Amino acid sequence: MRHLLLPAAALLLTAPAAPAQSTPWQGKQCAVVLTYDDALDADLDRVVPALDSLRLRATFYLIGSSPVVARRLEEWRRAAKRGHELGNHALMHPCDGTRPGRSFVTPDTDLSKYTVTRAVQEIRATNTLLTAIDGRTTRTFAYPCGDRTIAGQDFYAPLKADFVAARGVSSGLPSAAQVDLTNVACYSINGQSAAYMLDLVKQAQQTHTLLVFLFHGVGGGHALNVDAGAHRQLLRYLKAHERDIWVAPLVEVAASVKAQQAAGTPAR
Repeated sequence: MRHLLLPAAALLLTAPAAPAQSTPWQGKQCAVVLTYDDALDADLDRVVPALDSLRLRATFYLIGSSPVVARRLEEWRRAAKRGHELGNHALMHPCDGTRPGRSFVTPDTDLSKYTVTRAVQEIRATNTLLTAIDGRTTRTFAYPCGDRTIAGQDFYAPLKADFVAARGVSSGLPSAAQVDLTNVACYSINGQSAAYMLDLVKQAQQTHTLLVFLFHGVGGGHALNVDAGAHRQLLRYLKAHERDIWVAPLVEVAASVKAQQAAGTPAR
C-alpha cells in the first residue's frame, strides 16, 4: 500500500492552493468614495486639481441654485469629462428648520414647509440642469443636512428610479450586502486629522467594506472644513494603495453594489 500512498501525498503537497475568495469591490480589499458637498469654489480651486494630479475620481454634490455652479459651469463640465460625478444636492438645499442647530435655515429653504411634490420637482429640475452640464442621466443624490422626510413622509421614495443611490450622513462601514442604497453611510469630516482618515481607510481594508467620506471645505471655504494637508495625505495614501483600494465616484460603486445585491452577494 505504501507505494500507492506516496504519490497521493505528493499530489496534495504540490496541488495549487484554492484561490482566495474575491471581494465584491472590483476584486480589491475595499471601496473608498470621496464626496464633496455644496458646489464650493474650493472644489474647483483645490480639490479637483489635487484629484486630477493623482488620477483619482470623486463625487461632487452640486446645489442647483448655487452661484458657483452658474459662474463656473464650464469648469464643472470639464471636471465631469475627466470622470468626476456631478451629483444632485437639490435645487435650494432645503433643510428642516425645526431641528436643533438649524438657525441658518431661511423660510425659503425650510424643508418642513415643503410638500413632497415640491421637493421631488426641485430635485428632478436639478437633474435636468446637471444633464445639461455633463450629458449624463445616471447619478446619485445626497440629502441636504441628511434630512429624509417631510411631515413624516419619505420624499426620496418617489425618486428611487431617478437615482442609483442616495447618500446620507450617518456613519458606518457596510459590506456590499449591507449597503442601504437609499441612505448610504458616510463619515463627515470636519477638522479631523489625516491619521483619523487613514485609520478609517485601513479599517475598510481589513473588513472589506465600503467607506464614504463627506467633505465640505478643503483648506477653507466652508464652516465645515478639513486641512488641505491632511486631505492631501489621504489622497496620496489612496493612490499608493490603488491596487488594494477601489476609489471611484459613488454612482459607479453604488451601481456595482446594486448588481451584487440583486445577485444575492453574501455579506463580508
